[in-house]
Amino acid sequence: MRMLRWFCGHTRRDRVRNEAIRERVGVAPIEEKLIQHRLRWFGHVKRRPPEAPVRSGVLKCVDKVNRGRGRPNLTWDESVKRDLKDWDISEELALDRSTWRLAINVLEP
Repeated sequence: MRMLRWFCGHTRRDRVRNEAIRERVGVAPIEEKLIQHRLRWFGHVKRRPPEAPVRSGVLKCVDKVNRGRGRPNLTWDESVKRDLKDWDISEELALDRSTWRLAINVLEP
């Protein structure tokens, strides 16, 4: 955001909202871009063969782990499942690279 403010000639003292600056420059919201990159990596992992190290290490579920008290941390698997549900995309779509890229693409305004 500092760079975008500098592009527009504003400082934080001007108290211009981030959304207004992003709209003026034409940049997509950072949250959507982060989800896009997470889903892109998920598609990469799903297309790998099952014996690949990245697939066995990332998609491996660890059971019987003694966790601490309080709310459990959000895992990568859970965040991907939430993103897929929010964007209404199925996991099987990740096996076809071209349709997957079209499904997870975030357009710049």
